[in-house]
Amino acid sequence: MTAVAKGETLQFSGGDYLRQKLILSVLSGRPIRLKEIRVEETIPGLKNYEINFIRLMDKVTNGTVIEISPTGTNLYFQPGLLFGGDIEHTCSDERGIGYYLEALLMIGVFCKHPLNAVLKGVTNNNVDPSPDLIKSSMFPVLHHFLVDFEGLELKIIKRGLLPLGGGEVSFKCPVLRETKTAHLVNWGVVKRIRGTAYAVRVSPAATNRLIEAAKGIMLNFTPDVSIVTDVRKAHQGGRSPGFGIHLTAETTKGVIYSSEGSAWSVLGAHDGERCPAPQPERVGREAAQRLLYEVFCGGVVDSTAQALAMLFMALGPKDSSMIITGQLSEYAVAFLRHLDRFLDVSMVLEALNAEDVNLSSGSDRVVVSCFGIGYTNVSKRTL
Repeated sequence: MTAVAKGETLQFSGGDYLRQKLILSVLSGRPIRLKEIRVEETIPGLKNYEINFIRLMDKVTNGTVIEISPTGTNLYFQPGLLFGGDIEHTCSDERGIGYYLEALLMIGVFCKHPLNAVLKGVTNNNVDPSPDLIKSSMFPVLHHFLVDFEGLELKIIKRGLLPLGGGEVSFKCPVLRETKTAHLVNWGVVKRIRGTAYAVRVSPAATNRLIEAAKGIMLNFTPDVSIVTDVRKAHQGGRSPGFGIHLTAETTKGVIYSSEGSAWSVLGAHDGERCPAPQPERVGREAAQRLLYEVFCGGVVDSTAQALAMLFMALGPKDSSMIITGQLSEYAVAFLRHLDRFLDVSMVLEALNAEDVNLSSGSDRVVVSCFGIGYTNVSKRTL
């Protein structure tokens, strides 16, 4: 796709879902103008992490024009061409590395050069998906839409927890000329649960307590539960102490559901005082409960990967794609609206008839389908 002609700038009011707008602006080539960003809040304008994200988009592209008003309440963003290559970026500690990594996953395959990014900051914060979750939940979904995914790689070099971060992640993404359609309608039943319990600059005993608490819940669901440990000390563990757990449930059809939880100690009201982190048992139980909720929601993608799947359905060849998912998240609903605005793609949403698939339990499912726009990476050379 080529950038649209001048004068077709999309106008928005407010700063909601800024990341979605910037991602789709880069992919569609459509400039955007945002006005009155948080003008009614105590601290108006763009947040520090949003400005940091804009800088990352500038690094990934070539020729991007960015104009931010002195108060930060107005933004003009004219995207350049996706370039890729070697990138090193220090993320704002207000958001996790996953906040930035998810965006690179959406645009990386359409760059001119293979993307080789090193991101530094907070890897686990209970708000944004961690690199563990992105790899376990989003990578399998992306594989369904990529013609060739050799070279797609994500490594956690250092784990960094709040408040000081210090984590580091390496992300490599190949470039493709086009994607393919996918019909993902069978999710099967859960056959096994796997996980990783990690400890950063704390006693390794925390991982055992995490595992015991999580297993106490999940063994009531399936007997095949295995959780490994990942203990990071000194330079391998960032700058803040803490611990956490990442869990996945794999079905007989290869569908992956994921959940996670983490905890850390933070500075208290008095100088030098630290508020203790939640007990490992609580973190393990809550992560297990969230995983069972994802299983209950069902579908071929979990809630974290809904927007990613919908994007590649929209960008795919001019043919029909279809997925079945659980209840749509608020983030996915907003993404659907922006897909319509930027790419003129409307998704068809239908409630799944339980009788047709012999559903006996779980929440209501949604059938999501659309015709792709035939998006092509014009920078990718063909032989």
